[in-house]
Amino acid sequence: MPPLLTFVARSSDGLPLVANTAPDFSQGVTQEHKNQAKDILRGLGGTAGASAKLSIDTTNNLIFHYLVRDTLVHLTLTERSYPKRLAFLYLDEIADAFLESLVNDHGESGWRTALATTARPYAFIKFDLIIQRRRKDFVDPTSRQNTTKLNEDLADIQSIMRKNINEVLDRGEKLENVGNISSNLVKESKKFKWGAKKLTWQAMVNQYGPVVAAGGVVGF
Repeated sequence: MPPLLTFVARSSDGLPLVANTAPDFSQGVTQEHKNQAKDILRGLGGTAGASAKLSIDTTNNLIFHYLVRDTLVHLTLTERSYPKRLAFLYLDEIADAFLESLVNDHGESGWRTALATTARPYAFIKFDLIIQRRRKDFVDPTSRQNTTKLNEDLADIQSIMRKNINEVLDRGEKLENVGNISSNLVKESKKFKWGAKKLTWQAMVNQYGPVVAAGGVVGF
């Protein structure tokens, strides 16, 4: 079977830019898997030290693979038996094609700005057609074309970490909690500063107020 789900998202916040489902091979793909994909992307958003490549086991004998490159996250879902090396070769081709599409549409100097200022999810849905064409090339891992790709690929995939979906999503929740705590601390800090300024002003009024009042009486 080919890659069953494919997402391209902005790495800074996990905003999905385009998504594709293999229509003839997606019987085992559930709404839960689609939600997990979005959660993975959100969990990666702005995370310092996130792995550039990672494989994540999930249910129904399926596995996610993602690749982070050029401020973008490329994620796919395959059967667990699908060759890991071929899955990452697929993501490499998706990454190359998506970047080429961005440069063609917005120029060498403008694609990063276009990407950073995009606010609407799935704003690059036209790229779906390119994903469909690329996916067809990866339907059969034993085809001559894919066998040649595997033989010519020299990338070290043994070093790519493999985790469980619960571990990854739990980490995402913890990171989100840390972010919320940090945000609350900033708010409380601002309140504290305002309160401190108010107390200082009140102390000055209490200390010098009578003197000013007395001076006013004498002057009068």
